[in-house]
Amino acid sequence: MPPSPAAAADRLLVAGNWKMNGTRALARELAAAALAAARASPSVEVVLFPPTVLLDEVVRAVGPDGDVPVGGQQCHWAPEGAHTASVSAAQLAEAGCAYVLTGHSEVRRELGYDDARVRAAADAGRASRLRPIVCVGETEAERGAGAARAIVEAQVDAVFGSRSAGLEADVAYEPVWAIGTGRTPTVEQAAEVHGWIRARLEAHGAPRSRILYGGSVAPGNIGGFLSQPGVDGVLVGGASLRADAFTALVTAARAAADRRRP
Repeated sequence: MPPSPAAAADRLLVAGNWKMNGTRALARELAAAALAAARASPSVEVVLFPPTVLLDEVVRAVGPDGDVPVGGQQCHWAPEGAHTASVSAAQLAEAGCAYVLTGHSEVRRELGYDDARVRAAADAGRASRLRPIVCVGETEAERGAGAARAIVEAQVDAVFGSRSAGLEADVAYEPVWAIGTGRTPTVEQAAEVHGWIRARLEAHGAPRSRILYGGSVAPGNIGGFLSQPGVDGVLVGGASLRADAFTALVTAARAAADRRRP
């Protein structure tokens, strides 16, 4: 069983989501770079989300010390059964994962995960001692219609609401229109949405959940996002597939963490 990430919840988090990319050779290269960056930046938690078929390779590459936790990109809500092409939370945990992404916009769109399934997947992750990172965000049409706040708050409420105790999980705000497009909201826009999310998390008894920004994160813009007190880290897509870029992101997060120290 990998170390629990709960003790790291006060650190900035830099998470790399490789999506459906990578070979075993690239996985070893990226894992080695992430491990070196994490050890040079103890004020930052670095997490990798490789494709399922590369989990074993990455877990071996980062080693058993827990300096770089590994996560699954999604889990099914059921513990087992006739669910071809799916992976269970228990299988991810057995493979060495400490985290699981739930509700990424691509999973919602391509695999048909609605809010109820995202909640069930998050619950399945917690049942297997994985820490979920719940992805939320609005489309360009929803933002243009003035519905961004309603959409994001509804997604948060669906997963965190109606519980006797707060869900131990983090949240990643990913404006759908910014993912992989090179377009990003302004720092102020992102901070505003993080404020909406924080208010809903506190209302649901989850005040210690971190809120990450995701969507075309790059070395040139990470500093601006992490300069905002409501942004607790980043979920990185394309830049996590380049060792030099990902290392630069972790280094920038370390500088941001240093600036936050009293």
